[in-house]
Amino acid sequence: MILVASPEPEASDYGNGVTARRWADILRELGHDVRVAQRYDGGEYTALVALHARKSADAVREFHADHPDVPIVIALTGTDLYPDLVTSGVDPAVLHRATRLVALQPYGVRQLPPELRERTRVITQSVPPIPAVAPRSDRFEVAFLAHIRPVKDPLRPAAAVRLLPPESRVTVTHVGAARDDALASAAGAESAGNPRYTWIGPLPRPEALAVLARSRLLVLTSHHEGGANAISEAIAAGVPVVASAIPGSIGLLGEDYPGYFPVGDAEGLAAALDAAEHNRDGYYDEIQQRCRALGALVDPGREKDAWASLIDEILPSLHASYV
Repeated sequence: MILVASPEPEASDYGNGVTARRWADILRELGHDVRVAQRYDGGEYTALVALHARKSADAVREFHADHPDVPIVIALTGTDLYPDLVTSGVDPAVLHRATRLVALQPYGVRQLPPELRERTRVITQSVPPIPAVAPRSDRFEVAFLAHIRPVKDPLRPAAAVRLLPPESRVTVTHVGAARDDALASAAGAESAGNPRYTWIGPLPRPEALAVLARSRLLVLTSHHEGGANAISEAIAAGVPVVASAIPGSIGLLGEDYPGYFPVGDAEGLAAALDAAEHNRDGYYDEIQQRCRALGALVDPGREKDAWASLIDEILPSLHASYV
């Protein structure tokens, strides 16, 4: 039995819940019994997979105390790695208890001290292909899939669309739950008073992905990401991405990807949206082609192979069946 410790429950549609659920499913497909829990409360296990080094630190400590010789895998999120481990409050002793560490994109490894890099594996988050949906013809709809909390810079898209020329047909549809009362109040006021921005609140995952699939762009404005699920989802849907130039996104999309804007820069985001809407100098075509070319990156088979390899490293004697 493998224990997956997650800050969010397995049924949650928050990012950690989505990841924990997908990883549990992969491990089950690989032949393992899996339990997902928000904490360690005793029991016998063959391994611990802890999602989020800081939030799952107690689970790691308690598990290690009870099972000092059992492998531990710690998956590092954006709020673990950025701006750095010390600022994020990650306990170095917790990381050193890990048999393996997992980063969600290659740039994440750079945030770790050299002695931990050799035991770190990069496992990109996967998404099954999302069927294409015809975009709305009455507007240039942009999806923004982000819960309202400071790290997501959630008011930036609304500020950017206010800077577009009057004739622009760009609108932003914001899907996400309120995680910060002050920001949520501001987003609600913006949604009521800005005809180009609509915050519709949280949606079940299939409905959120339907908004993405019909959109012409995904915008991601985060200050930090470990490797955003939303980018993987956009790639799976064939929807091009405009993203803040942060390591977590550069690690997925590539250093020379043309769809970046400076972090916190509403004018830069507005310029990117304007260029995409009018396909200036082939801008929209280029970012669309680049995202389509990244399809293999989010292939579920690739993620499954990566987990099979990691589990083989830490549990070589089990030889679980690979379905």
